Amino acid sequence: MLIGIVGAPNKGKTTLFSALTLKYAEISPRPFTTINPNKGVAYVKVDCVDKELGVKCNPKNSICINGKRLIPVNVIDVAGLVPGAHLGKGMGNQFLNDLATADALIQVVDASCKTDAFGNPCEYFNAIEEVKFVREEIEEWLFGILKRNIKAKDFEEFAQVLSFTRAKRETIEKAIEDAKLVYSSSWSDEELREFVKSFIKLNKPIVVALNKADLEESQKNIPKLIEEAKKIGVKAIPTSAEIELALRRANEKGIVSYVPGEEDFEIKGGNEEQVKALNKIKEVLKKIKTTGVIEILNEVVFNVLNTIVVYPVEDENKFTDHFGNVLPDALLMPKGSKVIDLAEKIHSELAENFLYAIDAKTKKRIGKDELLKNNDVIKIVAKR
Repeated sequence: MLIGIVGAPNKGKTTLFSALTLKYAEISPRPFTTINPNKGVAYVKVDCVDKELGVKCNPKNSICINGKRLIPVNVIDVAGLVPGAHLGKGMGNQFLNDLATADALIQVVDASCKTDAFGNPCEYFNAIEEVKFVREEIEEWLFGILKRNIKAKDFEEFAQVLSFTRAKRETIEKAIEDAKLVYSSSWSDEELREFVKSFIKLNKPIVVALNKADLEESQKNIPKLIEEAKKIGVKAIPTSAEIELALRRANEKGIVSYVPGEEDFEIKGGNEEQVKALNKIKEVLKKIKTTGVIEILNEVVFNVLNTIVVYPVEDENKFTDHFGNVLPDALLMPKGSKVIDLAEKIHSELAENFLYAIDAKTKKRIGKDELLKNNDVIKIVAKR
């Protein structure tokens, strides 16, 4: 799974990326600070199943803090997008090509509406207009690629042309259906554009981060921006990437105790100036509740991409792996996955030699076609 962080320059994309990953990417108020894409690992947050089972987990592939399981996902922060990018303006097609394999996008906009579409300071610029032009730029980029390859003689060749997006066959079929089309190598430009619009909605869904939510101007604008985003079929979530980054770095240094996404934190140290700044952050959090950073990542992963969490184990009674680690792995699986899909994700040989599985919660034996549920704890039994 790969989540792309996109938007016009100077909206806080790289700050959001750094807050999510704690990776030190260059942050600057000037446009096009990001030239080469930043790649890192972020974490969604869910209630760990350990409390339900009455055990203390010992994670390997993830982190558990006070019953909250933090599960890794890959994210990429690319160069700022400006109108005309598909024609080469700004960082142009490099931006678009960097996003080709992203499963979904978080678009960062300035909720204070004080920066224009090119990232320059202004009196007022409607942030939702950016959502429209980013979608249009992606559509124009893909239209150009497909226009050059529309000679594909049948659907199979056409699907191969789209393979660089990692789109599943059923996604392409659904996009054609939604556009009320039947595949043809002689589609008109208008028909091709209709397909592209449908395909982008499915293959590159966008959730909007209304960033700089800690500013007073933003707090006045946010209700209206959320409604305007809803009208164009997009979910918008207020965020403060700057506060989240400050808290995560302070936590890393032991100055505060902070669990990402929580509404409060404990000040444990720091000089007088740092304590003063942290108390100011406390006051802001009372107004905005959370920084929204975890919320928006969770929205993308669980609601937009329809993902569930499954815990594979080797001992269905102690909920451990071969080495005695309790609930060692939390895996993200597409909703609708079957037990055999879990076996394949763990190891292809496990799927090839599959015998049966055990639901560790109920101790019942289940078959390979059993649908997985969120928070399932599953043991796979295979031939040696």
